[in-house]
Amino acid sequence: MNINALDLNLLQTLDVLLQELNVTRAAQRLNLSQPSVSAQLARLRTVFDDPLLLPGPRGMLPTARAEGLREPLRKALEGLTRAVAPPEAFNPTHAEDTWRIAATDYMSTALVLPALNNIREAAPQSRMAVFALNPPQIAQQLEKGALDVVFHTGDNAPANLHQRKLFSERYVLAGRRDHPQLQQAPTLDQFCQLEFVLISPDGGGFSAATDNALAKLGRSRRVVLSVPHFLFMLEALANSDLVAVLPERLVRSAAHLHVFTPPLEIPGFDILMLWHQRLHRDPAQQWLRQQIVASL
Repeated sequence: MNINALDLNLLQTLDVLLQELNVTRAAQRLNLSQPSVSAQLARLRTVFDDPLLLPGPRGMLPTARAEGLREPLRKALEGLTRAVAPPEAFNPTHAEDTWRIAATDYMSTALVLPALNNIREAAPQSRMAVFALNPPQIAQQLEKGALDVVFHTGDNAPANLHQRKLFSERYVLAGRRDHPQLQQAPTLDQFCQLEFVLISPDGGGFSAATDNALAKLGRSRRVVLSVPHFLFMLEALANSDLVAVLPERLVRSAAHLHVFTPPLEIPGFDILMLWHQRLHRDPAQQWLRQQIVASL
């Protein structure tokens, strides 16, 4: 048989004919005229090289070939119907998805942790994997399905991805509560005399946005420690006289730290959520993104 000679309409007609064994009733169910159904039956007989349906005393009688087609044809059409049906509404209660998120340790603290409890409570059978952010690779990782969602700063975000701004972040000055030089908001001169720790994601850097802002004023500060992770920074602040300029959301609940507005203007940054077009309309992925936004 040449499968190219068949089309879906012919198969649907044959399925209804095998159920009704009557051309008139089949035509009514298919919303077609009786001559149209008869013409389709003639085409089916040619394609299958078999009469398929023969005249009988009370309608039509299926041939052995038609009888053999009845069940597999029904299952095939049911499977096709399920395949092209709109996706069902996502039910988190029974979901067994593994959510794959890329973020820095700061973004994990500011975004993943606030959403985690709600996601776990609503979708207890799901899992979450948080990956280190690798900016040069995120577009490719999202395209291949290695990641579902990426958190990224507003600068240099790949333009070919869907994005949603989650919030704007500002920088604050923080140090331990009993820091001898940080019992009140420092002046600019006092600020420049403090010893700082800063984050250098690539390692070994001793300059950041604060230094750029100071340079515009003809000033500088002393950075004595460069670390790759915020967790290390927070431990250093708690256990030394070092201070840091860092994102506010990272320390807004840190009772053991004094937090002040810096005595100069330091440009903040936007945090975006990125995802690929391939997951844009997926109900499970839409639900995940909604949970993240709702937790802010």
